[in-house]
Amino acid sequence: MQIDNDMSLEEMNIAFDAYERALVSNDANMLDQLFWNHSNTLRYGATENLVGYDAIQHFRAGRPANNLARQITSRHITSFGDNFAVANITFIRPSETRIGRQSQSWVKFDEGWRIVAAHVSWMSA
Repeated sequence: MQIDNDMSLEEMNIAFDAYERALVSNDANMLDQLFWNHSNTLRYGATENLVGYDAIQHFRAGRPANNLARQITSRHITSFGDNFAVANITFIRPSETRIGRQSQSWVKFDEGWRIVAAHVSWMSA
C-alpha cells in the first residue's frame, strides 16, 4: 500500500477544501453530498452523536447559520492507498477561547471522496 500517493492527496485536498467552504458558508446541500449516504456513517460532534446519514442530514438542516467562520491552525491529510484517507485539523473561532479539533475518515467511492466518519471536539487553550 502506498502512503500519500500524490494523486490521492491532490484529490483529497480538493475534497477537503470543498468541505471547508461548504461548512463556513452553511452550504448544507454540499455538506450532505460530501458525507457517505449510508446508515453506518458517523458524525460525533461537540454536543451530539449522530449515527447514519439521515441523522447527520437532519442535524445540518437545523443547525444555526451564525458563527461558522474559523481559522485552521494545523492541517494533516494522509492517504492510504488510492481509496482511503484521514484528514485532521485544529482550528480557532473568533468568539471561542478553546481550540477546536476535527478528524475525518474519507473513502473514495465511484461518485468520489466521501466522509464515512467524523469527530469534532474542543479543548482548553
